[in-house]
Formats: sequence, structure tokens, C-alpha cells
Amino acid sequence: MLTRLSAMHALKDKVSQKLSNLFADSPSQSASPRYSLSDSPKARLVSSSGKSFSSYFSFGVLQSGNENQDSESCPPPLPIRTDSYESVENYKHGNGKNQAASAMAMTMISNGKESNKDGSAKAETGNEHFEGTKQMEELTESSAFISANLCEFLYACLPNIVRGCKWILLYSTLKHGISLRTLIRRSAELPGPCLLVAGDKQGAVFGALLECPLRPTPKRKYQGTSQTFMFTTIYGQPRIFRPTGANRYYWMCMNEFLAFGGGGNFALCLDEDLLKATSGPSETFGNECLASSTEFELKNVELWGFAHASQYFSS
Repeated sequence: MLTRLSAMHALKDKVSQKLSNLFADSPSQSASPRYSLSDSPKARLVSSSGKSFSSYFSFGVLQSGNENQDSESCPPPLPIRTDSYESVENYKHGNGKNQAASAMAMTMISNGKESNKDGSAKAETGNEHFEGTKQMEELTESSAFISANLCEFLYACLPNIVRGCKWILLYSTLKHGISLRTLIRRSAELPGPCLLVAGDKQGAVFGALLECPLRPTPKRKYQGTSQTFMFTTIYGQPRIFRPTGANRYYWMCMNEFLAFGGGGNFALCLDEDLLKATSGPSETFGNECLASSTEFELKNVELWGFAHASQYFSS
């Protein structure tokens, strides 16, 4: 009996010693755990990208307290950029091949614009020349004064009734002699408007549109309508002067002279031999001097009539 009690007490002391040893070892084990957090099987969960969540957790802990690095760890989403935007950015920042390609593209665009400008300018010049040449084809004979530019200008100023008509040279001092009476007589060969074109020896070209053939009067009497106009090239480019409405002094025709305008001066006055003339400001057309000077010698005088092609070829 005593032997059995002694054995039980020995077992009790042995168990108590093991329990004491067990509780004495637990702090050291918690201070140095067998598995670290990163190595714990429960923490080694793998994300879809192949990286463990522990790595993201450790990365965040290591970078805490640093704003710049923390912001870099979570960069904003990349902007969506078009090809053109990328090429411009690459060209600005000099990104290798993209810079060369962008530079080449920009050069091509620039050259294209310059080519378009040159091309359009040439095209416009060509169109102007074509229009002037086209109108010059309506002249049945050559003129001492009418260039392609002046022809196009005069054509635009003419009344609609003569648009598309052939220009018939009714009179020219080079062809028919120097005589106002001859000019008046030949003006009656065609009905309708006629165009007087003259010039001085300094190079100015000027004239007037009459709405009907010339009819001389025995006394000073103005004729004509508001369709009458004056023109000149003294300003470098052709310029037209239409009636201002101040008066009705359109034109006056006598055997001794042919005058246009009034109210202060004749806008243009030709003498009977068509050698000398005068020009000055007139209220009728609101013009200044149409020639190089107020008194001058005429280089030539032409009178043009208008006829439809069928009428011209049948006559």
C-alpha cells in the first residue's frame, strides 16, 4: 500500500515538473516563433498575378512614412492617348525614332501647305490669265490699248445686253485716219452701245461707254443715259467712274469736239482732229483727271461696237 502511494506521488511530481517546464518555455517560443509571418503557410496565399499577398503587405509596411515612395507605389492609371498626340509628345521630348518620324511627318505637312499655297496662287493667276485671254478672243481685231487685264475688267463693267458679243473695231486712228467726223460716221455701223478707248503718250489708257451710236448736234446739248461710264488706268489698275446723279451731263457730240461729263470740267474732251484732248474733275462722274495731265496729246483713239457672232459672220 505504501509502495503504491509513493509511486503516485512520484508521478504527480513528474507531471508537475513537466508542466512547470512547459509554461517556463512558452515566452521564449513566442519571442522567436518557428514560422515568421511571411513564411506562415496560412499567409502564403498567392494572388492571380503570381505574387503573394504577404509581399504586398510587407512592401506597404516598408514604404510607410514616405509619401513620395508611397505615391509611386500606386501610380495613377495611364492616360489614353491617340497616335497623333503621342507623335507630338515624342517629337517635343525627343524620343528616338518617334522624333525622326514625327519630324518627317511635320515636314511633309508643312511642305504640303506650302505647296498648296504656291499651287493655289498659281491656279488663281492661271485662272485670271485664262479669263482675260478668253475675253480677248472676243476681239475681232488687235487693239493698241486693250490688254487681257483691261479686257476682263471692261467686260465685267459692260451691260448685260452686250455680254457674249464679239467686239468689232468700228474705228481706229491708225487704220481710218485722224478725224472725229469719220469716227462719228463709223459709229453708226452697228446699233447699240459702243466703247471709246483712247490713250496718251505717257501710257495712260482711258475712255467711255456710250449706250448708242454718236449723233452730232448743231448746238451744245448733252445726250446719253445713266448707263454711260468713264474708266482709266492712271491709278495703276483699271478704275471705273459711273454717274453720281449730280446732273445729267453724260456726253455731248458736235462736229468740233466730243466731250463727256460736266459740272466744273469735262471729264474728257477730244478735239475734232483727235490729236489733243483735256481731262479734269467732273461732278457727273465724280472723277479726277483721267490722263497723265489735264492737257495732253492723244496717242490713238479706238471705237468698239458689239455684235452677236451670228450677226457678225453674216455681215
